[in-house]
Amino acid sequence: MMETDRRAPDIRMQNLRGPRVLRHAAVLVIVALAAGCAQRESTIPAGTAQPDKFLFDRGNEELKEENWLKAREYFRQIVDNYPQSPLRPDAKLGIGDTYLGENTTEALVLAANEFREFLTFYPTNARADYAQYKLAMSHYKQMRAPERDQSETKEAIKEFEVFFERYPNSALTPEVKKLWREARDRLSEASYRVGLFYYRSRWYPGAIDRFREVLKEDPGYTRRDAVYYYLADSLARTDKKAEAIPYFERLLKEFEQSEFRADAQKRLEELKAQ
Repeated sequence: MMETDRRAPDIRMQNLRGPRVLRHAAVLVIVALAAGCAQRESTIPAGTAQPDKFLFDRGNEELKEENWLKAREYFRQIVDNYPQSPLRPDAKLGIGDTYLGENTTEALVLAANEFREFLTFYPTNARADYAQYKLAMSHYKQMRAPERDQSETKEAIKEFEVFFERYPNSALTPEVKKLWREARDRLSEASYRVGLFYYRSRWYPGAIDRFREVLKEDPGYTRRDAVYYYLADSLARTDKKAEAIPYFERLLKEFEQSEFRADAQKRLEELKAQ
């Protein structure tokens, strides 16, 4: 009886492990089948005169169809098996684009790695500006809401600014400027919201410091009309009326359609009357 009891836990553990082993095996089988299918689909037909071009064209076709895994398999074959191919740099970019297309956190990290490697291996390539742009995008796509951590926003801004420095004449510049502005606005919005919290909590010295910081760090912030208004009002409420007036005036001068315009006009008239 004692011997049976000692063996019983072992039997139970075997019964528990059984389903886990089966599930693990099933996953391995699925992965193996998927890999086999991908390999078969990317097989180069016998007698192909330019196998690297065949792979590249097929990769681009799959990329357009957003079949990220299939496209990556074609591009990967060029990078791994055709080191002398003139299409190898573009295939490297193609791999990065497939990861960007997947748009998961893990894929975006892998995308950044691909574009960084491209810039290391092909710094003078005609498409180096594209690689730098996409490197910035791998961080841009990971930007979080203004009230959350802004590490990825800062990384995106840094990489966009590297683009401006290295490729000032790039045809991609207008698009990059637009995205850089969005990233800068996200970072400034985060600081602005902190200042607004201080303002609503009636801690005006803290609000003044934060609003001034936004204007100093990002004078082109899209929503600076709000910063002007709350900064001016904070100054006025701390007996710094002379300092408040110019910010109300800047709001009225720079923003004809601002939601703060009517209140700013009223407050300005009150301060000047005093």
